[in-house]
Amino acid sequence: MELLKALKWRYATKRMTGEKLDQHLVDQIVEAARLAPTSAGVQPFHIFVISNPELKEKISPIAFNQPQITESSHLLVFTAWDKMDPERIQAIYDYTNKERGLPLDKTADVVAGLNSLFSTFTEEQQHHHASKQAHIGFGMAIAAAAELGVDATPMEGFDKNQLDELLDLKSKGLMSCTLLALGRRQPEGDWLSILKKVRLPTEKFITEIK
Repeated sequence: MELLKALKWRYATKRMTGEKLDQHLVDQIVEAARLAPTSAGVQPFHIFVISNPELKEKISPIAFNQPQITESSHLLVFTAWDKMDPERIQAIYDYTNKERGLPLDKTADVVAGLNSLFSTFTEEQQHHHASKQAHIGFGMAIAAAAELGVDATPMEGFDKNQLDELLDLKSKGLMSCTLLALGRRQPEGDWLSILKKVRLPTEKFITEIK
């Protein structure tokens, strides 16, 4: 299986060359995230694709000056809805029904059920739910990057409040979740590049119930 081969090749690259990736590679990685499954198909997350060097320089201290921020070709910022807003949920289903040629009220019961469910959540819990959906897309993007031979470093080491302010996410009803730096590995100075990839052995990772 080519995906497994690609996942064995990839690692959390610590240093990148700064080489600019071909746009079609970035587009495919983002498209994989867009096609990711989400709970009830709501897709309550949004991705910022940042290649602007000046903006990456501003993000760098927010992410504790990790070199991948500025050495990356593109930095993907995964953000999620700050809450599971009924209007946004309705808009998603209206769009879906229009695309499928269905009447808008076709999914009224589903929307009502979702709104009833999320009304029992705090806003923090609603954002947590949305954030989990963003992480599904995040994982798909990492896998897609590996298949395309693009290095990708997942990063959660950053001050979310500061990044939200820098990108003015509050006005958009969004909150940052995680970062994905895309680029080309620079083995020099990256101690991880020559080390064996290690994961738990299968027998300790899974329990089979037949």
